Amino acid sequence: MPFELIPSGTQFDFIGKRRLCGAISAALLLAGLAAIPLQGVKLGIDFAGGTEVQVLFADGIDVDEGRIRTLAGACGIENPSVVRYGEMGGSEYLIRFLKASGETDDAAIAECPLTAEDRAQLAKSAEAQGKEGGSGEIVDRLNLAMASAIGAHDVQRVEFVGPRVGSELRRDGVSALGLACLLILAYITFRFSARFAPGAIVALVHDIGITAGLFVIFGLEFDLRVLAALLAILGYSLNDTIIIYDRIRENMELRTKFNLEDVLNRSVNQTLSRTVLTSGTTLAAVLALLFLGGEVLRPFAIAMVIGVFVGTYSSVFIAAPTLLFLETRLGDRPS
Repeated sequence: MPFELIPSGTQFDFIGKRRLCGAISAALLLAGLAAIPLQGVKLGIDFAGGTEVQVLFADGIDVDEGRIRTLAGACGIENPSVVRYGEMGGSEYLIRFLKASGETDDAAIAECPLTAEDRAQLAKSAEAQGKEGGSGEIVDRLNLAMASAIGAHDVQRVEFVGPRVGSELRRDGVSALGLACLLILAYITFRFSARFAPGAIVALVHDIGITAGLFVIFGLEFDLRVLAALLAILGYSLNDTIIIYDRIRENMELRTKFNLEDVLNRSVNQTLSRTVLTSGTTLAAVLALLFLGGEVLRPFAIAMVIGVFVGTYSSVFIAAPTLLFLETRLGDRPS
């Protein structure tokens, strides 16, 4: 006998709450849209362009994220992101920044711990490259400052992402989301019928819109990790929607005459135990990533936590009511 977390015969009136839930979803979506002109969309270096520097400090060096961040700010780097690699107490860090002050004069970086020899070396290097204040000069400035103020370290890698590359990544990311929705639309149409497909797409757009909207509202950064999470949310939400749709189709085939709202409620309740178990185990996994995965995985985990809640909610309160609306207004089924 299969394990059921929710007792069989449970009859919650999910469909009866569709108008209230629709209003809540609309409010969240509108809040996200309103936050875009008010707060702007915070893009990571993957999309906006910027610089990544990975450094490894020698054993015994007293260093932490706060110390590196303060030093980078003193050297003209605006809003640097510093992430520790590996376990707590490790000495490898990833420094990321979108832009830095292009000025290299002493007044602009007065607090940067550079010797006169260091400053002369930087000026000579910038003159030789013919682009004062470029990203390469900023990285050199930071390395010299860290060597002077913190201690010996090795630069593991330096990566520059230009604005053009960031623009291409943004375009490709939006295209990937759009293509995924089109393929899902085709699959649902083939797997069920054309009237089932719009509900699944509305639910997916709802999930992506609310997740992205919350990122904008709370000022969280969009980068490739968040894009990966959004694509994962599409698959997760679709899975639960298909399970409910499959039960709806089975119940519709068992009866030639039925009240569609009752069939939808019955179907959602019959799959409720599986929905709760699936969402619970998935949430446990992404919470482990959130709290134990470190800073590198945190943006992905935050998006996935939001997506699990929103995806489960939309399968019940968005996809099924959309099917009811289409069948009632456009079909010949009784309501």
